[in-house]
Amino acid sequence: MSRITATVEALVPGETRTSSSAETSALALLPLPEVASLSALQARGAACVWCQNRLTIETAVVLGERPGPHGVTLFPRSCPDCVRAAALRTYGVHSGACEQCVDNPILCDTRRALRRLALEVHG
Repeated sequence: MSRITATVEALVPGETRTSSSAETSALALLPLPEVASLSALQARGAACVWCQNRLTIETAVVLGERPGPHGVTLFPRSCPDCVRAAALRTYGVHSGACEQCVDNPILCDTRRALRRLALEVHG
């Protein structure tokens, strides 16, 4: 089983950790709060999109580019604890609704990626 790891990129203000490709795919599956409900800090990635805690370069998990209102692209970020909780919620919903998971969960790549994300995301 391969490990998902995160690294800190160059220490440039505004930079955040990057993720492996498996983690990035799983992160893209996590539903985010409605854009209209985000504070200015959350919308610009300075605070977690779920718990609103302030983020640092060391603690932020980049959730990937997401479409925003009026053609604006958002770059949301989260704290590791909220990513873990969101991955577990998404894993539960996916596992109950996915035909592959019902037939043979071991073969579902999405299920595996969400499980790995929930187990291995770290701050």
